[in-house]
Amino acid sequence: MNDKSNSQLKGLVIGTLIGTIITFVYFSFHHSSAESEETTGVEKTPLYWVAPMDPNYRKSGPGQSPMGMDLIPYYGDNATIEDSPSTVRISPDVVHNLGVRTEYVEFKHVESTIKAVGIVKYNEEHLFHIHPRVEGWIEKLFIKSTGQSVDLGQPIYEMFSPELVNAQEELLLALTRKNTRLIQAAEDRLKSLQFTQAQIKQLKQNRVTQQTVTFYSPHQGVLENLKIRQGFYVKPGDTLMSIGALEDVWIEVDVLEKQSAAVKLNQSVEMSLDYLPGRTWLGQVDFIYPTLDPITRTLKIRLRFNNDDKSLKPNMYAQVKINAYDKSKALVVPAEAVIRTGYSNRLVVALGAGKFKSVEVVLGQQFDQYIEIIEGVSAGDQIVTSAQFLIDSESSQSSDFKRMNGAKHNDSSMDHSKMDHSKMDDSKMDDSKMDHSKMDDSKMDDSKMDHSKMDHSKMNDSMMQEPKQEPQ
Repeated sequence: MNDKSNSQLKGLVIGTLIGTIITFVYFSFHHSSAESEETTGVEKTPLYWVAPMDPNYRKSGPGQSPMGMDLIPYYGDNATIEDSPSTVRISPDVVHNLGVRTEYVEFKHVESTIKAVGIVKYNEEHLFHIHPRVEGWIEKLFIKSTGQSVDLGQPIYEMFSPELVNAQEELLLALTRKNTRLIQAAEDRLKSLQFTQAQIKQLKQNRVTQQTVTFYSPHQGVLENLKIRQGFYVKPGDTLMSIGALEDVWIEVDVLEKQSAAVKLNQSVEMSLDYLPGRTWLGQVDFIYPTLDPITRTLKIRLRFNNDDKSLKPNMYAQVKINAYDKSKALVVPAEAVIRTGYSNRLVVALGAGKFKSVEVVLGQQFDQYIEIIEGVSAGDQIVTSAQFLIDSESSQSSDFKRMNGAKHNDSSMDHSKMDHSKMDDSKMDDSKMDHSKMDDSKMDDSKMDHSKMDHSKMNDSMMQEPKQEPQ
């Protein structure tokens, strides 16, 4: 083989080797680029562009700041993005220090009672007032004091009245004449004057008028409001006394206006008294008055209780519990969890991962320790039952909560273009951390700088370059 053939063969081998190396380098670089793309994912797009010297100066695209510096792209941080403006984050340490407790919103079988203080009263359906039918004088009084028990048919007073004497004479005259019609008329008049059938029969038999007539109790009960004494002159319209029955009594109770809608007729009621501890009476709502008290803004209701042993006495105070609500299934939350304001009612919902959010809710009925929720949260939501006032106040000020968690304050919401920089104290600024390499001094207007306030003693002249002198 000649030298020319050898040189061609060597050239072919060298070319092949060079091509192999180039191919290897190309595929190696392409493979590493693919792996890098798979690792980093899709290339991030800047959220905005910010000035290096002023993080509150932002633009949607690249450019320069008012100081002539190139804007830097900002890609954001997932750790600082909140789910909503009212969502706040709090670290586990702060949760523990605040004593945050939570419970779940759930359906419960709830009952509620209205607690009130009542006063024992006579049953007015069995309260009787005694009045005279004629004018006269009380000759004798058989009962002496208020509160005395009175039996049916018991003598209560004797009375002298000329009108009563004349009525007896009319009956005797009719008997003498044997006029049946007049006899019947005379007997009817005596009955209207409260003569008993026995007194009329005795008068017809004896034919002798009685100067004083004895009157008897028409009912059984307790004497109330005794307003006469022996020798009193009385006339029709005067109330001599009242007799009340104690077999059953009324309890009058005032309930708040907001509770009035929950009171219904025949609702079951429990009652207890301080002077008989441990004993409970069972009754029911007997009547609901149609109007509210204009001063106290309360509704008066009337309860009825049996009192066979006469242990319930009028004007006693009683503690009453009215079983107002009984719902088999209601969406409720603890009453302590609700934040009440003059304009809305709110709950603080625990979203997990240290996130909390304040939400507005619509409240329903209150069941002692629980409150019904009509709208705002759902069953299974976790709500805060303690320290919720602090979290709620910070929910609208997430920056304050970031300071509690040790996070950096975000000044992105501040518009520095409207700030008065003339009032800023530049003496407290640390210029050592400023990147002067990106500052464009050519755009700085030295004519507006007040050199009288500059401390030239701190300037490092060794770093300054003097302008070159042109040769003369």
